[in-house]
Amino acid sequence: MSLAETANDNVAPRPAAGPDAQHTPSSPPVAGAPMPIWKRPLYMAASLLLFLTQGLGMNLLTANINQLQGSFSATTAEISWLSAAYMAPYASMSIALFKIRSQYGLRRFAELSIICFVVAAALNLLITDLRSAIVVRTLSGMAAASLSSLGFLYMLEPFPPSKKLSLGLSLALMCTLFAAPLARIISPSLLQFGGYEALYTFEMGLALIALPVIYLLPLTAPPRAKVIQRQDILSYLLLAVGFGCLAIVLTLGRLYWWFEAPWIGVLLAVSVGALALMLALELPRANPLIDFRWLFSGANMRMAGVLLLFRFVSSEQSSTAASFYQQLGLLNDQTVTLYAIILLASVAGGLFCAFLMTTRYVETAHVLALALIAGGAFLDSQSTSLTRPPQMYLSQAMVAAGAAMFLPPVMANGFKAATARGIQYIVNFLVIFIFTQSIGSLFASAMLGTFVTIREKFHSSILVEHVLLQDPIVAQRISQMSAAYGKVLGDKMLLNAEALALLAQQVSREAYILAYNDTFLVIGYSSVFGLIVILLHQAWRRLPWSGSGEPNAIPAQS
Repeated sequence: MSLAETANDNVAPRPAAGPDAQHTPSSPPVAGAPMPIWKRPLYMAASLLLFLTQGLGMNLLTANINQLQGSFSATTAEISWLSAAYMAPYASMSIALFKIRSQYGLRRFAELSIICFVVAAALNLLITDLRSAIVVRTLSGMAAASLSSLGFLYMLEPFPPSKKLSLGLSLALMCTLFAAPLARIISPSLLQFGGYEALYTFEMGLALIALPVIYLLPLTAPPRAKVIQRQDILSYLLLAVGFGCLAIVLTLGRLYWWFEAPWIGVLLAVSVGALALMLALELPRANPLIDFRWLFSGANMRMAGVLLLFRFVSSEQSSTAASFYQQLGLLNDQTVTLYAIILLASVAGGLFCAFLMTTRYVETAHVLALALIAGGAFLDSQSTSLTRPPQMYLSQAMVAAGAAMFLPPVMANGFKAATARGIQYIVNFLVIFIFTQSIGSLFASAMLGTFVTIREKFHSSILVEHVLLQDPIVAQRISQMSAAYGKVLGDKMLLNAEALALLAQQVSREAYILAYNDTFLVIGYSSVFGLIVILLHQAWRRLPWSGSGEPNAIPAQS
C-alpha cells in the first residue's frame, strides 16, 4: 500500500495548454473546484474496485494454499514460494512508484499501471507448472503495488482537502481490509469452477473492469517535477534486494525451519548487506533518496513501534486464527458465515473510526481498537477441539472492528508531519509505512507461526508423558479406536498399531490447540501492554511540564 503517494496530489495542477484541452471528454477535475455530488460515489466505488482487484490477487492464493497443492503437485513449503515471490517485489515497489509518478505524471502512471496489471493477471492463465507460476507471481507483485496506490488516490479524490486525511484516509484504509475475508467467502465457489485457473480468471475479470474505469474517471494531475537522480536508481535497487530477500526469509523461514536450510542464512546475509550498503551510500548525499538521520529520530521510531504493535496484534485474525481453523480441519466453505461477519465488523469499525477522525476524540480510536483486539484474543484463547466458527463469531468480530480502527489516526498525523517538512520526505515516510506494514506483517506471521510450532512440541511432550498403555483409560481408548478397523483387519497387532496412530493424531491435534491458545494469550497480553503504554503516554502529554517532542519528526502516535 502506498498511502504516502497521495502527497503531491493536493497541489494544484498546471493549467491545460491550448484551447483544445477544454474539449477533452475525460479531462481531470479542476483542483480547488468541488466535485459534483453524483460523481463522488463513482470515484469511491472505483477505489473499492481497485483495492479488491489488488487484494484478491494476493489473498486468493493465501486463502487456498492447501487446496492448490494438488494443482501443482507440491508440498506446503513449495507452494508457499508463490506467496514469497509475490511479496518480494511488492515490499518495496511503492517507493519507486512514488518517484516515477512524480516525474512522469499521474495520468500516464495510472494508465500504464492498470495495463501492466491486466497483462500480469492474464499471464496467470498461461501457467503450466510451479516454476512458471513463481515467475508470474513475481510480476503480479510488481504490478499490484501500483494498483494499491491508485486505490488510495481514487478514494481521496472526491473529498475536499480538509477531509482527505481524515474521512478519505479512513475509508481508504477500511477498504484495504475487505479483500482478505472476501477471498475466503468466494473461494469455495471459484474452486468448484476450475481450481487455480478459476481463481485468477476472476482476478483478470476484475482487472478488465478496472481498465476502462481508469480512463473514464481521471484523477487530478499534480505538476510534474524532476525528482529522480542517477544514484537514486542504485539506492532503490539495493533497497529492493534487501526488502525482497527479507520478505522471502520471513515467508518461508518457519516452513523450512530457520536453522535447517542454509539458503535462509544466505538470503538474510544478502538482505543485511544490501541495506547496509544502501545506508553507506545515502548518508553522505546532500539530497538522499532516504534521509536516515531523520528516519531514525525518536518520534519516528516510536511511531514505527506503534505500527509494528498493530501488525503484531492484528495477525491474530489474519494468520493465527486462519491457521487454527485449518488445524481443526475446517475448509473455506465451513467458514463463509464467519468471514461474512468479519467483513461486516470491518465496515462497522472503519465507519466508526472515520466518524472519530472528524471529531476531537480521534485518540480514542487506539484505545478502543486495542481493547477490542485484546478482548477477542482472550476469548479465542479458550478454544478447544470442539470449537467451531459459531463460537468465534463475537471474538473475531471484535478483532476485525479493532483492526479497522487502529491504523487511520497513526497514518493521518504522521503523513501530515511528513508533508509539512517537504514533499521529498514522503519517500522517508513510505519507508516507515512499508516496512511496518508489509515486512512487519510477514515478521508477525513468522514469529507467531514459530511460536505455535515451539509450543506444540512442548505441549506434545507433556501430553505424551501421560499416555501410558498401563493406564486403564488409555487402554480403553485404544480398544475403542481399534474396533473401527475390526471388520477389515484381522491381525491384532495391526489393529493396535492403527489405534496407536489415531491416538497420536489426537494428541498432536490437542497439542496444537493448546499452542494456539498460548498464541492467542500472547496477542491478548501484547494488546493490553500496548493499551497501557498508550494510556500512560496520553496522560504524560497532558501534563503541563511535558515536552512537545522533536519539531521536525513525525509525532509519536497514541
